[in-house]
Amino acid sequence: MAESRDLPVAARDAWQCYLAMRESKAAYFGLLSEIDQRSRDGGEPTTIAESLLLERRLGEHSTSVQRFSTAMAAVTDTAAREALIREISALSAV
Repeated sequence: MAESRDLPVAARDAWQCYLAMRESKAAYFGLLSEIDQRSRDGGEPTTIAESLLLERRLGEHSTSVQRFSTAMAAVTDTAAREALIREISALSAV
């Protein structure tokens, strides 16, 4: 995962949680997109294994969101929180 040397120590856990959340979102939506595209192309229907994997990835993403939310709430220092938001905004703009 990407490191941000500019972040205050108080914000680093939330940053790592944000990156994990971003990764779990990409994994879930990537699989969902593959399944959807195959369906649109008239391919094989979704298998039970794919449905279970999709469900697992959604659960992983939900857990990641919860961890990020908790970590973000723990950043009580205003400067650290603002620095974290700037990092998140900069990464999201890419």
